[in-house]
Amino acid sequence: MTAAARLARTALKAGCAALPALAAVHAAPVVSTLGPLRNRLMPGLSGAGRADHVALTFDDGPDPLSTPFFLKVLDDHGIRVTFFVLGSMARRSPGLLKEMAAAGHEIGIHGWLHRPLVLRGPRATYDDFARARDGVAEIIGEPPRLFRPPYGVMSTAAHVSARRLGLTPVLWTCWGEDWTRKATPHSVHRTVTADLRGGGTILLHDSDCTSAPGAWRSTLGALPLLLDTCARRGLDVGPLRDHFTATAATACCGRTEQRR
Repeated sequence: MTAAARLARTALKAGCAALPALAAVHAAPVVSTLGPLRNRLMPGLSGAGRADHVALTFDDGPDPLSTPFFLKVLDDHGIRVTFFVLGSMARRSPGLLKEMAAAGHEIGIHGWLHRPLVLRGPRATYDDFARARDGVAEIIGEPPRLFRPPYGVMSTAAHVSARRLGLTPVLWTCWGEDWTRKATPHSVHRTVTADLRGGGTILLHDSDCTSAPGAWRSTLGALPLLLDTCARRGLDVGPLRDHFTATAATACCGRTEQRR
């Protein structure tokens, strides 16, 4: 074996040995997926805010089949929320997205496509975020500031890309498991309220584009129940922009200019 061949073989072995380490670095932030651990160690990322407020958020829209029903219930209750929209869905229903923003709802992005970020490299991650951010900004007239990763799973590339694009990642403190075939309005309400506390962020879905067909109907049925429960507990319900105190905003975003 020549010296050049030995050198190439050594380099190849070193590269192969480094792959698991590189993969671990890329996926290290997946710990943020573990709800109880995330809520305790990363309250800002979880969406923990002021104690008298609950942030209500919806993922996967805008969906012309289902989202208008949610807008009607929210408007009837005088509630504004945060919608984390998919860029691909926004492109299909730009008029609906404009209606959501015009009604006073906060618009964040959920990526362009609903795919796990740990399966994407840095360039693909950045391109997906940028495409979603720019596409939504073109429709509503201002760039979104918030981002939620599909499946709630972050990666190192996701954190870096979000920072470069001026996006703040926010997950949740409780959810309704409203994406399953077995979900009912009462199961969604029960699952959310089991972990609901003042300062929490609720994750629900206004579309079934990545859920069981028709799952949104269970969420819609649970929505008035959830709003009534929050009212009985003396909790205000609103978007994430109204959720953070100066301290919480700093923990979440590294700055205090969070409320607007």
